[in-house]
Amino acid sequence: MRESLKEVIAEALGKVGISIASEKITLEHPAELKNGDYSTGVALQFAKQAGKNPKMLAEEIVAALGSIDGVAKSEVAGPGFINFYLAPNELADAVNQATTEDMWGSNHDLKDKKIMVEYTDPNPFKEFHIGHLMSNAIGESIARLLQFSGASLVRANYQGDVGPHVAKAIWGKMKHPEMTWGQAYAAGSAEYEAHKNEIDAINKKVYEKSNPGINSLYDAGRKESLEHFEELYKILGTKFDHYFFESETAGKGIEVVKAHPEVFEESDGATVYKGEKVGLHTRVFITSKGLPTYETKELGLAELKSEKETLDESITITAHEQADYFKVVLAAMKEVLPDIAAKIRHVSHGMMRLPTGKMSSRTGDVITGESLLNELIEAAKDRAKESRAEDHHLLAQQVAVAAVKYQILKQASGKDIIFDKERALSLEGDSGPYLQYAHARTYAVVEKAAAQNIMSRFDENAPVTDLSRLLHRFPEVVARASREREPHHLTTYLLEVASMFNSWYAQEQILDGGSAQAHKVALTSAVSHTLKNGLWILGIPTPHKM
Repeated sequence: MRESLKEVIAEALGKVGISIASEKITLEHPAELKNGDYSTGVALQFAKQAGKNPKMLAEEIVAALGSIDGVAKSEVAGPGFINFYLAPNELADAVNQATTEDMWGSNHDLKDKKIMVEYTDPNPFKEFHIGHLMSNAIGESIARLLQFSGASLVRANYQGDVGPHVAKAIWGKMKHPEMTWGQAYAAGSAEYEAHKNEIDAINKKVYEKSNPGINSLYDAGRKESLEHFEELYKILGTKFDHYFFESETAGKGIEVVKAHPEVFEESDGATVYKGEKVGLHTRVFITSKGLPTYETKELGLAELKSEKETLDESITITAHEQADYFKVVLAAMKEVLPDIAAKIRHVSHGMMRLPTGKMSSRTGDVITGESLLNELIEAAKDRAKESRAEDHHLLAQQVAVAAVKYQILKQASGKDIIFDKERALSLEGDSGPYLQYAHARTYAVVEKAAAQNIMSRFDENAPVTDLSRLLHRFPEVVARASREREPHHLTTYLLEVASMFNSWYAQEQILDGGSAQAHKVALTSAVSHTLKNGLWILGIPTPHKM
């Protein structure tokens, strides 16, 4: 409808002497549904060129539009906006699609495109941090958005299984065998300056695989960490296609750096990239001890990804604080791996903080992503026990995932997040569990209607509701969120749908035995399917009973 309207508006503009390509016409949804389904400000835009008052020009354009298929009326509003109100048959088509099509809301914008999304990226031997939780929520949602837009999607996870953090953890475990690997890493980090030579020596042996005792500890720690991460991925609803490790990318990266002495220079025994030549800063790629840095491993990773898959695009989800680092890596990559670099995109995310400011618990310990998830699961258990759900523990997990993912995804990716546990778990208002509860309510109504053999049927002659007009927008919202790689467009929309449905539900008795009940069931079913598909894209589960 949006594209059709743009073409009709372009034709009408031509009739009044203004030439413009349809794709350049701006068409928005009015902030309030009472002002129509679409609105354009072309009369304001071209009034000066036409030498006319904007409102007068708008009236001429409306006259030139004539009747439009799927549009009930067009009218001038305010200083010269043109508002369009959709016809009942157009709204009926959308509701019918929403009730009958499994992939309702999807599009084919990325058909035949293969895209890799790399996200989460926790490091073995360390804790699963808040940043990993944020990366997982954003990465999984972007992956699903692109899938819903027709792309062939490859999910990737890149993990640091070599490097100083591994040496610190192994040193800590050697000194304190009773500690977990996360605790051992913390101990090694705290003692690093006092035992620098010792820990650096372990780091070298890990790379060389030259010490049987260290090799054994390394293998045990790596296996234990990766298995534990898989338990978290299962709760979060993520399944990766490829796992890349720094132990694989390091050697490849070194080869790339050494093959390009014209790009990477020697400096105090180290090999560096002088980023100043492209307005950035210098970074070390190989240390004076001959060890690869993160930068070099990124080059190796990019090459390894291209060997594994033939990609049209490769997206990496990273913390905002790594943006400058990635700019230098990408600048170097453009010189040494230009074809690969041209396909790489970065999506950065902000930090998560508590209302008190710091991401720490009452005991002063930093809250990890895993501990936050577990805390939310525990908090949701009491409520889950009071629900109609058969598996209370599973429901608590699903509510916890909704609570944390929604808070992460409800605003633009690059912004910091203030995480309020009570608000995140609330069944009222701006939260993931609120959307889940709205979906469970719609599901119960549709299920009850089916049990009573009440068929869902949208009546085009029934009064047009704001709910059906809002449902019509779902495919456009999905397309925009996919195009911009921004799930927050979807969270905003789903909240509006859930709120509007709940208000309508409070005023209407749906299964009332009246002649309009089939129509009301159709609307409820359309809302149910819209919430289900929208929440799936966000990576939020939709329990049937809450």
